[in-house]
Amino acid sequence: MASRLDYRLLLPALLFAAPVCARAQAAAPGPTHGEGSGTSWIPAAVALPGRDWTTGGWSMMLHGLATAQWDRQDGRRGNSQLGSINWGMIMGGHPLAGGQLTLRGMASLDVLGVTPRGYPLLLQSGESYNGQPLHDRQHPHDVLMEAGALYDRPLAGPVSVEFYAAPVGEPALGPTAFMHRPSAMDNPTAPIGHHWQDATHISYGVVTAGVFTPRWKIEGSAFNGREPDQNRWNIDPVRLDSYAGRVSYAPTAEWTASASYGFLASPDALHPQQSQHRITGSLMRSIALGNGGTWASTAIWGANAYSGVSGLASSLLVESEAVLGSRNSVFGRAEFVQKNSDDLALDPAALGVSATHLFPVAAVSAGYVREFANWTHATLGLGAMATVNFVPVGLERSYGSRTPVGFLVFFRLRPLASAMAGMQMHGMMPGGMMPNAR
Repeated sequence: MASRLDYRLLLPALLFAAPVCARAQAAAPGPTHGEGSGTSWIPAAVALPGRDWTTGGWSMMLHGLATAQWDRQDGRRGNSQLGSINWGMIMGGHPLAGGQLTLRGMASLDVLGVTPRGYPLLLQSGESYNGQPLHDRQHPHDVLMEAGALYDRPLAGPVSVEFYAAPVGEPALGPTAFMHRPSAMDNPTAPIGHHWQDATHISYGVVTAGVFTPRWKIEGSAFNGREPDQNRWNIDPVRLDSYAGRVSYAPTAEWTASASYGFLASPDALHPQQSQHRITGSLMRSIALGNGGTWASTAIWGANAYSGVSGLASSLLVESEAVLGSRNSVFGRAEFVQKNSDDLALDPAALGVSATHLFPVAAVSAGYVREFANWTHATLGLGAMATVNFVPVGLERSYGSRTPVGFLVFFRLRPLASAMAGMQMHGMMPGGMMPNAR
């Protein structure tokens, strides 16, 4: 029943998206996509902030973020923490053999900023610590988040080929990872459906090949399906035991859409005998506003099917961010996820349900950032976010309420877009690094 319901929900979204994209395609000369995480696409109309420069024939880009934050999650499973979320990414592109070679590196010190157990986040699940599943906390990212090489080359006419290889990187599965989406660039928390949608953005072993035109891309990956372990400082064993495929479509500079499927072999160290199938679909829109502002939105559907278990566990996400000139930003996110007792580290017998019973949980959040210090190369903002979570009656006792809440206050430091931004280089500049980015 759950599986049929999920497809009925997905079908109207696809029927809506198809004519919208088709109408938009007729009015779309010029570049239609920018580069997201891994080999994913984001709309070219809105950029992610970063610094560009050239040296020795290489075109370089620096992108990143660091916060100092106070996080409070209420209820019986809540907690509070003073910490820091942080990551940085550097890319360098150089012409090679008629194509473009791009080298990428990405790192994080989350493990120091939010401890090896991560930061409090009600209803979050995924990965483990000291042999126990992490729940109501978002795990820290590994110190090494990406180390990879991307090569693309024109093949014939508008058709090009791309190859991506990374000892740690992202396969062609899911939408652009949340921290690289223009619709979430000021939201400091991960989605509670992260492990239903884009959690493979750190995979130890990835090889991807694809064929693309200015508007379409078809790609496939072999990758390591196992989630990173709790030792965030090391490099996990590199292997290729899983596979994925993705189709992306960019009818105009304002729209991108993608659909993907992946098989993950033994993703969870606590359940090594269980494999997983993941299906995702996403639609992204970004537009430029007056006075250097932007507005970006994303809708995502993601579902997991587990070996030996019938049906799908689904997730839905809608998020948006509006940059209102150079000083003010507002953002929001609404989510629905189906999670079982194992996801939430609860005893199904005590809850009176089977181990495969799916609980519908949801979260709605809204936030604001005010930039109060702009320098030549960086900007510092003060932000706040509030979240209302929703749990069914069966989880009320565990959480102490049907609507537990969370609050976050944070300082955020990140690069400003440089004056030379606007270069559109496949595999190089996320979002095209358009001049209207802060």
